[in-house]
Amino acid sequence: MKIVRENVTTYEEEIPQTIQGFRNWEFTSGGTTGPDFKVFARVFKKYLTHELPTGASLIFKSGHYDCCGFVTRGGKYVYFSISDVRYFRGEWERNILVRTAKSDHDWTGGCNNFTTLMNFKKSVDMLLG
Repeated sequence: MKIVRENVTTYEEEIPQTIQGFRNWEFTSGGTTGPDFKVFARVFKKYLTHELPTGASLIFKSGHYDCCGFVTRGGKYVYFSISDVRYFRGEWERNILVRTAKSDHDWTGGCNNFTTLMNFKKSVDMLLG
């Protein structure tokens, strides 16, 4: 009878400083938010800020390995959210939840839609009307 054993190797790796650097990144995990996710949240927020529709502003919240927030323009709101980056690898880029909201405290909002990071600006602009 045989069993399968995993060989875990410890090594150091530079935390990416760009959004492209986090593609295929394997995030650390633990009871507190790791330094890699803290950098990712900052970089992700900066990226989204530069990808907003004309005249829109960003309200950004980072949680324990997830991010969400609102994009607002002219009294209209769009809620966005990405799943836990530790367990849904790459989904932060391919599967972003977006939906209309009544305010920046409306966590239930309208119908769920999904977009990619590449199409974030276009999708949010369409939902803002």
